[in-house]
Amino acid sequence: MDVEDVLSDVVTMEDLKKFEKEYHNQLTTGTVSQETKFHYAWCLVRSNYPADIRKGLILLEQLIKHEANDDDAKRNYLYYLALGNSRLKEYSTALQFIKAFLHMQPENMQAQNLLVTIQKKMESDAHKGMAVAGALALGLSAVVGIGFALSKSLKK
Repeated sequence: MDVEDVLSDVVTMEDLKKFEKEYHNQLTTGTVSQETKFHYAWCLVRSNYPADIRKGLILLEQLIKHEANDDDAKRNYLYYLALGNSRLKEYSTALQFIKAFLHMQPENMQAQNLLVTIQKKMESDAHKGMAVAGALALGLSAVVGIGFALSKSLKK
């Protein structure tokens, strides 16, 4: 699957409900397994809703800080932290997570491709920001120019 496809992949409602139910069932017993928490977080970061994505990121951060007991688990959490932050357009945070992943496994092509995609999106957003700033400056200059011209014509 292409990185752009991964970034735009949306969880099915069926999967989200399934893993949400499993998570909440375990939560009521007092113990949520690492696997269940990861599956639920994995679904949430693939949601269309920013609030769900943020909730998934919180779960992934909890997993990586408190429950990551092997390198495979850490890499999964880092990858989906990068992915979720990318989906929220928080590219600098996403970049930190994908670089941490690549520090552990530099030859991973999927992570390398995500890194390149994040960098391109950061660059694109920077260009859009500069274009907006330029347009605002041009608009402000026009307003000032018109104001100046009007004040000159009123003085005559």
